[in-house]
Amino acid sequence: MDIINTIDELDKRVVAAQEAGQKIAYVPTMGFLHQGHLSLLKEGRKRGDLLILSIFVNPTQFGEGEDFEDYPRDLQQDSAVAQAAGVDIIFAPTAKEMYPAGYATYVNVEGITETLCGASRPGHFQGVCTVVSKFFNLVQPQVAIFGNKDFQQLTVIKRMVKDLHIPVEIVGVPIFREEDGLAMSSRNLYLQPQQRKQALVLSRSLAQAQELVAQGETDSAVIIAQLKAEIERQPDARIDYIKVCHQLTLKDQEIVDADSVLFLAVYIGTTRLIDNAYLVSDHD
Repeated sequence: MDIINTIDELDKRVVAAQEAGQKIAYVPTMGFLHQGHLSLLKEGRKRGDLLILSIFVNPTQFGEGEDFEDYPRDLQQDSAVAQAAGVDIIFAPTAKEMYPAGYATYVNVEGITETLCGASRPGHFQGVCTVVSKFFNLVQPQVAIFGNKDFQQLTVIKRMVKDLHIPVEIVGVPIFREEDGLAMSSRNLYLQPQQRKQALVLSRSLAQAQELVAQGETDSAVIIAQLKAEIERQPDARIDYIKVCHQLTLKDQEIVDADSVLFLAVYIGTTRLIDNAYLVSDHD
């Protein structure tokens, strides 16, 4: 496995792979790899001849007062994990390499970026789309793997790829959960022991909502009200949003149907956690 830090060196490896007829699979991450990331790498390893992992904490997707400076980083540990997962190349550029002096071009997807996380994190998805489009141009993958935990991000990336005719297949991988149900996230590290227990209210709320729907409840407002009451029982919890949205348009839905996804964003202390699930349990 090789670790590459410069665009020039990556370009040489990509050209060589193309000349050899290799299929490139790509997994973009911000590092501090956990089991959720490993599930993406496992899928990528199955789908490509050359597996490229990028590790880059992207400054343009963090807003003022967010945790860019504190976001956990450990390239040495990540390298060991990646090598064990069968990664061929880690691309770990600096911010200066990705955004040199005079950089002035950004990618913006409209509409579906203005709700959910986009409403409380202005500019976030512009940063995501910009850096992902840059990575697609650099890595030239035939397939790219993303996690379903960031459902809105996955939806936005699919829209960007379709609208800009980027020749890459986007694959979403199911949420990887810890044994107690908490969705894997690098930010789980921030939680104190009591907060870690309180954070389970997210996965419990998803299961509660699915049970309500299974019992015949289809009024989103009723479901949201019950979840709100449950989450607010946690002393360190502060709700960012609870929404039932269409899986493609991300528009709010008053009535639950097979396309309905429940989205949660909740602060536990100062740690912002997200989770989601289809409300119709037998959804494909």
